[in-house]
Amino acid sequence: MYRFFVQPQVDQRRRAVFGYELLLRKEMDGRWAVPQSFTELPLDKQADLLAQLAGQLKTKATNQVLALNLNRQQAEDDLMLGTIIYLKKRLNPAALTIELTESPSLVEIQKYSLFFHQYGIKLSIDDVGTGSNTFENIQHALPFVDQIKFAMQNLRMSGQAERIPREVAFWRDVAQDYHLEFILEGVEDQKDQKMAEQQGIERHQGYYYGKPRLIADDCQFVNGSC
Repeated sequence: MYRFFVQPQVDQRRRAVFGYELLLRKEMDGRWAVPQSFTELPLDKQADLLAQLAGQLKTKATNQVLALNLNRQQAEDDLMLGTIIYLKKRLNPAALTIELTESPSLVEIQKYSLFFHQYGIKLSIDDVGTGSNTFENIQHALPFVDQIKFAMQNLRMSGQAERIPREVAFWRDVAQDYHLEFILEGVEDQKDQKMAEQQGIERHQGYYYGKPRLIADDCQFVNGSC
């Protein structure tokens, strides 16, 4: 069984939840876990889950931002794209952001930018500074997106936590240079929060503010209690 979980995104300056990232999870042996591969669930099934989600969220996500991860295969699938547009229309006036998990080519990002922006959907590059998402590899895409996200947990898991302050400052400056929104992921405690504030970063995401969780019937996105 697969379901979408949500994790809050926080505007630290306003001390308020401004959005939620939608995260796909799989139930295994009575617990929910991250799928080994996000392509193991056929795209038509993922589209069905999104359509169900639209019904759940229609009256709950007013004036919030919902962020959805998309890999290259999904971004090229007509059914998935159609479902995303359906989701956006059902959620209006809530905003929708697509987080690209793979570095797109120049031709691809130009196509994605034209397609999504015409529907009022923002584009984000996820996990900048990790894997192939180096500055050199994504620089060509920056003029066509609205946001970048840096995940501190990726450096922690690779045993490079000492690089975090320097890398955070670098990507913060990139966001400023390209006039992009910047979200810092992996904020796990008050120390992380303080570091982010000292670097002038207002948009945070991480366990300090809430772990991913199922969308309950009594979830109220407007006050951040989901």
